[in-house]
Amino acid sequence: MAKKRAKKSSGLNLSAPKQVTWVISAILGVLGLLGHFAILPLGSYAFALVAIGFVVLALATAVSGL
Repeated sequence: MAKKRAKKSSGLNLSAPKQVTWVISAILGVLGLLGHFAILPLGSYAFALVAIGFVVLALATAVSGL
């Protein structure tokens, strides 16, 4: 019988982030949204919090074990 060759993946091997990382990014996103709608006095930091939350989540998906 012929052996099957393993396919090389062309691109990123994405994995689910750990629960702690997901919770941290969700908290950052929620804080940013609350600051945007003036529920919390965050001023110009609201957008930065949402952006950092998305970056943390994207990195955790791309890097294994984060």
